[in-house]
Amino acid sequence: MSNAYPSVVRVADESVRGKFFALEKRRHRALLACDTDALSELFDEALVHIHAPGVAHTKPQLLEHVQKQLTYIELRREKLRVRMIGDDVAIMTGRLINRLRAPDGTERIIAGMVTQVLRRGSDGVWRFINFQMTPDGEQVWPATDSDLDDEDEGQTMETRPEIMDESF
Repeated sequence: MSNAYPSVVRVADESVRGKFFALEKRRHRALLACDTDALSELFDEALVHIHAPGVAHTKPQLLEHVQKQLTYIELRREKLRVRMIGDDVAIMTGRLINRLRAPDGTERIIAGMVTQVLRRGSDGVWRFINFQMTPDGEQVWPATDSDLDDEDEGQTMETRPEIMDESF
């Protein structure tokens, strides 16, 4: 077997997870405040952000979307996990629940599983390079035994301003 993939994939330890959770909280705060300058610092120039309905944005497109749509009211992460590929790539997965302002002024909830990829740039700064949300849908297959295993539930991260946990 060839060694085409020399980097080991490993679960991030608590201190490393804390760094990425802090970045995710900064992203949430910036989205809630429509702070495109802060978001620009957090996003890699090569960002691909795929929204729940399948709309794909580059970094400039996403920044414009945030600035003009003013949609985010509340964000919550659940079962958040971080895996490392080598020392310069991180994959963060978990549930995301977004409370959003719709164009007609009503509110809506979009929830689902999210995969985010971060990479450390040549300047040593971690930035988001990929985001993909798969919205909740109908489950047509019954859960398997491993689906029901709650041993590795991940961590929940509150980002509602009134209860934001600063421990991460």
